[in-house]
Amino acid sequence: MHTILPRTLFLGLAAVYVLSPVTYAQRAGVEWGGLNQEVMELYRAGEYDRAVVVAQKALDLAEQNVGGDHPDVATSLNNLALLYRTQGDHTKAEPLFRRSLAIKEKALGPDHPDVAAILGNLALLYKAQGDYAKAKPLFERSLAILEKALGPDHRDVATGLNNLAAIYESQGDHGEAERLYRRSLAVREKVLGPDHRDVATSLNNLALLYRTQGDLAKAEPLFARSLAIREKALGPEHPDVALSLNNLALLYDNQGDYAKAEPLFVRSLAIREKALGPNHPDVATTMNNLAALYDIQGDYAKAEPLFVRSLAIREKALGPDHPDVGNSLDNLAVLYTHRGDYAKAEPLFRRSLAILEKAFGHDHPDVATCLNNLALLYDSQRDYAKAASLYRRSLEILEKALGPNHPNVATCLDNLAAVYRATGRRTDAAQLEQRAAKIRAIRR
Repeated sequence: MHTILPRTLFLGLAAVYVLSPVTYAQRAGVEWGGLNQEVMELYRAGEYDRAVVVAQKALDLAEQNVGGDHPDVATSLNNLALLYRTQGDHTKAEPLFRRSLAIKEKALGPDHPDVAAILGNLALLYKAQGDYAKAKPLFERSLAILEKALGPDHRDVATGLNNLAAIYESQGDHGEAERLYRRSLAVREKVLGPDHRDVATSLNNLALLYRTQGDLAKAEPLFARSLAIREKALGPEHPDVALSLNNLALLYDNQGDYAKAEPLFVRSLAIREKALGPNHPDVATTMNNLAALYDIQGDYAKAEPLFVRSLAIREKALGPDHPDVGNSLDNLAVLYTHRGDYAKAEPLFRRSLAILEKAFGHDHPDVATCLNNLALLYDSQRDYAKAASLYRRSLEILEKALGPNHPNVATCLDNLAAVYRATGRRTDAAQLEQRAAKIRAIRR
């Protein structure tokens, strides 16, 4: 049996350092403060193109009013960089983050919390690129600054712990990730109380970790508690409630309980469309997930239009070369592969692969996922030479990026083993299957 790698379903791990703190009406002026407020409002509404224009205007105004080395300029640089990162334009974002960091370090000293915030944002950029070797020390330095400046029980320290945990999770070190997520949760419960929205975020992230490990029994009550906190604190129609509904639905989807999952996805989608408008990227996320539910049930007539609409929203909101667009293309191509429509699937896989390689480089796990799924297409057509080559390349990336014992490595090993069996390489296949079984037997 050949298996797709887990498709990017956009669970939403919670916002961290979305925009660095801004003290309005400082030397850069009241107009500058108003522009920054507008940037944040446009960002939250998903109007990224307009937000970039306003953020650039705020940067120009700050440089004009206070010169190029003032902390207010660094704030504007950080905000503009965040928008570029959101749009998937990492090439533009990185130098802005670096310039912002240099200004803040010079003006405020290397151990200021604002420096920690920008370090965290730069680390998130590298994490998105799959460059964990660059991201991890920046997260660690950011966390150390926050703990020294604010004490071990500050809410910003909890955010730093969450970010570092996500790196360990991405690398497959689930034990360390769990420890950090739990510490983040403990800080938030102590400082903010058990019913605060940030506690719901920590519960959500810990539940996502357990879901990744396949421990759905541990994940479900955490998702449910996170949802209950958000409904009570924010009301039943808040976008964060939609996120919790989406994640709980994905858990039921994983359990094969589609009857429970579908109404939660539908409710999540309705909340997001009402709160954010029909063309917001978060709407596309839930639409994508609902489509995947129908796809796995073989209801392609329901799945296809949702995948297509989700793709269109992302292309319009984020641009044609955004990684989310690449992942949407991959998901639609997987549907066509399931349906046996290989002529439609292959060019979508190819376009997805080109977008992801351009955005992340050639060694990112999302690239490996696309390669695996393209290999599945050739595998289905019995073009085993092409399939084996792509599976091997996918496997090499996953081992390098996630470590040799990650569950996704096991999936790719099994896929390659199936090709070897189909081509008479039974000994090679058995070795790969044994290795995959050992990975799955690891207690995580």
